[in-house]
Amino acid sequence: MGAEHNIAFARIKSLFLNRRIGFYIALIALVSAVYEMGFIKEHEPKEVLFKVLYTLSICYEAIGIFIRNFIVKTESKKLQIVDLFFLAFTLFITASEFGILDGLVTVDSQKWLHFAVFYIFIRSYAALKIDFKRVIINPAQLFILSFIAIIFLGTALLLLPNATYSGISIINALFTATSAVCVTGLIVVDTASYFTPFGQSIILFLIQIGGIGIMTFASYFSYFFKGGSSYNNQLILRDMNNAEKIGEVFHTLKKIIIITFLIEAIGAIFIFLTLNGSVVKGFSEKLFFSVFHSISGFCNAGFSTLTHGLNEGNFQFNYPLQLIIAALFIVGGLGFPIVFNLVTYLKLFVKRKIKALLQYEKERYTPWVVNINTRIVLITSTALTVTGTILFYIFEYNNTLVNHNGFGKVVTAFFGAVTPRTAGFNTVDTASLSFATLMILFLLMWVGASPGSTGGGIKTSTFAIATLNFISLAKGKDRIEVFRREISTLSMRRAFAIISLSLLVIGLAIFAIAYFDSEKDLLTIAFECFSAYSTVGLSLGITDALSNPSKGVIIAVMFIGRVSTLTLLIAVMKKTAYKNYKYPSEEILIN
Repeated sequence: MGAEHNIAFARIKSLFLNRRIGFYIALIALVSAVYEMGFIKEHEPKEVLFKVLYTLSICYEAIGIFIRNFIVKTESKKLQIVDLFFLAFTLFITASEFGILDGLVTVDSQKWLHFAVFYIFIRSYAALKIDFKRVIINPAQLFILSFIAIIFLGTALLLLPNATYSGISIINALFTATSAVCVTGLIVVDTASYFTPFGQSIILFLIQIGGIGIMTFASYFSYFFKGGSSYNNQLILRDMNNAEKIGEVFHTLKKIIIITFLIEAIGAIFIFLTLNGSVVKGFSEKLFFSVFHSISGFCNAGFSTLTHGLNEGNFQFNYPLQLIIAALFIVGGLGFPIVFNLVTYLKLFVKRKIKALLQYEKERYTPWVVNINTRIVLITSTALTVTGTILFYIFEYNNTLVNHNGFGKVVTAFFGAVTPRTAGFNTVDTASLSFATLMILFLLMWVGASPGSTGGGIKTSTFAIATLNFISLAKGKDRIEVFRREISTLSMRRAFAIISLSLLVIGLAIFAIAYFDSEKDLLTIAFECFSAYSTVGLSLGITDALSNPSKGVIIAVMFIGRVSTLTLLIAVMKKTAYKNYKYPSEEILIN
């Protein structure tokens, strides 16, 4: 009898520990949740079937959590805390939805149930065994395919009836999804009035997952829930995230996720505090506005729930709000490697100063902590920001800045100089800017943000290397030297390849749109193409008036600008094996 009980218990245990079964149950529940949110109106009665499916998924996961934590004990301590909190949380919410705890739970149980189902799906998917070595694609192809997949998924979600108030065409849904995933910010329909709160939440989700990187999300959560990863997976992820050591891959991913959510949470709090109750009414509306603009700002997306962006009403004079959003997209545009390096430097700096103070000793040696990448990025970014602010202030003093006070002029000029570097928010009417200012914006958009960031463009380091190269040539040097370091030939080759390819893509896009929409002004077309390639999101007002073929061109340019042209070439071209020979070198006439 005891043996039969043991066999039955073993079967039950294996049933609830089967990751594949849990994933299929979670997938069915998630599809049901999407159907309920996307198709069923608020005034229509909810089907009991949805509640049953949600409950089945939650109970299956809850039993599995209990077995993994208290019987087989396979989960880590950190994961146990998350699991137990989730278990208690979901049980209370489920009981409330069925009326068992009616009156005890005051939150919107339906929304929290949808969140629980989404969490279970992520957890179940991440727990599956996915081995990249079985997939015959290289890291560049995997990276590109992940973006394509999420763009198509976002398009399908935006086509749901409840995502918009009056429906949306396929091309406009695809354009919006691509703009969100590629964190561009160009729009063909008004985000504020066209999309419902559910549709805006979809856009926010696409911005977040596209800003940090789809593979970063999937890889880290897979590692978090399984507690490890294969050597082949780490090799691929190292290539994707430019980690120096294989062992640092998931540690780097963990820091990226934590720092992103931390900065976005802090940004949302500060934005919330700057909002006036007369402008954004209601706690939930203020909270959603704060979270939306914080994520959109840090991810350099430029999407806003305001029809005219920050140029609307009193928002154009809310200078604290503008400075907070500017701080968010500046940090997001610096790039995670630069942020990590600066944090390391600050930690060592404080530690050394405290140690020297306590021991009354002077510091004899200063290690090389701030690497050359950080130095080049910070100097280039500072130079572009200061120069852009001064020129914007001078050119627009009697134009778009005329309605602002002294401090407001400086803040607006500063915001106008940093937002073209892939942020896409606007506090002035871009179409009203003077021609000289637009020329400055062309350069700032083209350069863009920094490597490893949420922004686009050719990147500040590429622009810096090109500048240092012609200075070295003018001085008669045969190599590029800066900060007592020599820039490698490979870095220089990559920089000039990126510059050439960017101009080629932008030029072809301008030619194509000028052909499809010949009535459009060449300046506005060029501005649109530069903005799309650099994932900026600024426009002179022609985006929604473009023909469908021109929208297709902009979609392609936004995608290419996000994944980079060089990555596309690496993905489609076969890698040549290294040949251990060298031809005689020849000088080519250049000038």
